[in-house]
Amino acid sequence: MTQHSSATRSGASPLSRAGLLWGLAGVTAFSFTVPLTRIAVTGGLSPLFVGTGRAVFAAALATVALAATRQRLPQGGQWGRLAVIAAGVVIGFPVLTSYALTTASAGHSAVVIALLPAATAVVAVVRERQRVRPMFWLVAAVGAAVAIGFAAVRAGRPAGLGWSDLLLLGAVVAAAVGYAEGGLLARELGAWQTVSWALVVSVPVTGALAAFSWWEQPSTAGAPEWASFAYLAVVSMYLGFFAWYRGLAIGPMSSVSQIQLIQPVLTICWAAIILREGLTWPVVGGGAAVIACATVAVRTRMSPSVRQEELSE
Repeated sequence: MTQHSSATRSGASPLSRAGLLWGLAGVTAFSFTVPLTRIAVTGGLSPLFVGTGRAVFAAALATVALAATRQRLPQGGQWGRLAVIAAGVVIGFPVLTSYALTTASAGHSAVVIALLPAATAVVAVVRERQRVRPMFWLVAAVGAAVAIGFAAVRAGRPAGLGWSDLLLLGAVVAAAVGYAEGGLLARELGAWQTVSWALVVSVPVTGALAAFSWWEQPSTAGAPEWASFAYLAVVSMYLGFFAWYRGLAIGPMSSVSQIQLIQPVLTICWAAIILREGLTWPVVGGGAAVIACATVAVRTRMSPSVRQEELSE
């Protein structure tokens, strides 16, 4: 691992089998996050500890990796951008989903979170001031409406959303901002380096919150819950990004990034296998509708001109 070793290669063109496999490995690693978080937060671990404690452990791994490879320190405004990334993907998404999963099922949560690829595309378009076709905004809006409608109906509140659904939607927004900003900063620092520095930057907050949550609610968890927490800390919070960003680096990024659209499908399958959650038609239908909208939104955003700019970087 060297400086910018995971940066996107210039001139990448056809979809590489290696890029596809690395991207699939990363998405597969992330797909276990929701079911295992559900196990951890319902089995004796505080949601706040699960959401922040895993970042503390991941930050320790990141510190070792950064020191071992002698990465240069971020400069100037990069620190502020790292704080934005940390707020979104290191603190916001894990904490919000941990609290949501104390009451929401993993399958239900996966359908709402399936909005993430489209939400990330929207944030990226706004952040980079890209020009996209009106169809992009239409499909993104339809996808959001489908996800919100699914959540409201499944919660039994046609007139409004449940508290867990609001937390999940907040988690989607937080992750979308963090992913988009992280993708931009990775062009300067390198991909795994960006994730590592974001984890390190977050330690004062995540460390304090993890310690407070442990003091307020000591653990009564058993081996399955701690094993789930270990996976969340080591794989979901850190090593999964190595595979994911490696796939993006081999690229082309516009093609490999679309693999993320299968993540909700995998998550729903793991929820059925690990948690014995039934595959109901509303979950299957809602998930398919949201994924379809996200797919169209991502593909619509990736116009030929955007792809060419991406390949020339």
